[in-house]
Amino acid sequence: MAERPRILVVECMQEISSFNPLPSGYENFHIERGDEMLAQDGLNTGLGGAMPVLRAAGFDLVLTMAARAGSGGLLSAAGWARLSAEMVQAIEAGAKGGVDGVYFSLHGAMGADGELDPEGWLLRETRRIVGEAVPIVISLDLHGILTDRMLKQVNGLAIYHTYPHVDFADTGQRAARLLVRIVKEKLKTSIARVVIPALARGDECVTKSGCYGDLIREAQRIERDGTVLAAGIMIGNPFTDVPELCSQVLVCTAGDEATAKAEATRIAEEFWPLRFRMQSKFISLERAIAQAETIKGPVVFTDAADATSSGATGDSAIIIDGLRRADTKKRVLAQVVDPRAAAAAHEAGVGATIDVTLGGAIDPKRFKPMRVSARVKLLSDGRARLETMKTGLDAGPTAVLTFGTFTVVVFSKTLSLFDRAMYYANGLDPRDFDVIVVKSPHTEFHMYDQWVEKNFNIDIPGATSNNLPTLGHTICMRPMYPLDPGVEFHPRPVVYARQG
Repeated sequence: MAERPRILVVECMQEISSFNPLPSGYENFHIERGDEMLAQDGLNTGLGGAMPVLRAAGFDLVLTMAARAGSGGLLSAAGWARLSAEMVQAIEAGAKGGVDGVYFSLHGAMGADGELDPEGWLLRETRRIVGEAVPIVISLDLHGILTDRMLKQVNGLAIYHTYPHVDFADTGQRAARLLVRIVKEKLKTSIARVVIPALARGDECVTKSGCYGDLIREAQRIERDGTVLAAGIMIGNPFTDVPELCSQVLVCTAGDEATAKAEATRIAEEFWPLRFRMQSKFISLERAIAQAETIKGPVVFTDAADATSSGATGDSAIIIDGLRRADTKKRVLAQVVDPRAAAAAHEAGVGATIDVTLGGAIDPKRFKPMRVSARVKLLSDGRARLETMKTGLDAGPTAVLTFGTFTVVVFSKTLSLFDRAMYYANGLDPRDFDVIVVKSPHTEFHMYDQWVEKNFNIDIPGATSNNLPTLGHTICMRPMYPLDPGVEFHPRPVVYARQG
């Protein structure tokens, strides 16, 4: 080992919905190369957490390439070909002269045309480049899909422990600390995996209050008390229809296969009976509107079916249209992706009245456009920063349109909408409204649930509908709960051991 160990640092993150008709492309990725990756220092990201830990341990960072994209549709074949080629080139350049370890920040729910396991492909190429003896540690979103091919390449892992996610940097720190131990102590690791044939959504998946969080805390306990090196429970992204989509328990030990298998099996057996609770509860749009009319305080209408942070298009106006048809007098705040309407507003200018359609601009088979005559209240460049991660958002030319009691923020591009950033960036405070449409299955508690009277989870169509059996999975392993009846579970732990 060199006097100062050299650690290769790489990142590739995207979450896709296989049911989104619009493919992603290379242009959807924000790319940082070499020292540009230092821009994440101090941010609540995996790299932002890992890099200070590695430096503090006396390691030299070999910064290669970081590629991050917002959630979207399947990555195009051309986009994947360019992205993967550039990543391999960057890893090869960084590995020249040898490295002593690799930290790879991943999401886990990528998918590309012709390659349904991009992370596994990248990790296999990384292993080929650095050799069998160099330890690789990865960090993952708990909504990722950790595959057999991925596990065969890695020495250790760290998985998000929170949903809604707030522990991005913490997960990077845990991954980095594990890598430091593996490198300095020359640890031989074993990772036990138990696959659970169940998909999970709904309020019980909120880790602060749900039964899923109770299980996560048990994984945290055995990690923190030293029973194991790392532990986590991944519930996958139900909208990424790939062969190994599932829930799974992962336990990493310092070569103690028996403990890894026993702990992974124990937690998986506790998970299985709770699968019924970890499903979404819905209400029809009509009933939600009727109930909202009788509630004095503000309410949220959750449009989880069009959740852009889960890979949906963001161009559903179903809730807006339903409220308008009901002739609500409530003050409504909503968001929609519609590049044509945004362009018309920018062409007309602030104060103008324009006749446009909203909705169905990207996914017209699901969403019927609604025609409105609206006043252009505000125009912006659509740039902001996420509340939690502080990373950038770019919605393209954006407009605030008003008609009747409705205020709608219209974006040119799909972007993550799991917080209030784009409302605030366009001069709007959700607390000033009676009905707020949120295109995310969950947000952090203080953002809405702390102060609204009721949060309605609306059962409507979309590429990320929590009504999972309606989506039409064709690729993932079957039988799978809740897609199929009579699913059985017999835990079979599989161990992946690295000798390097």
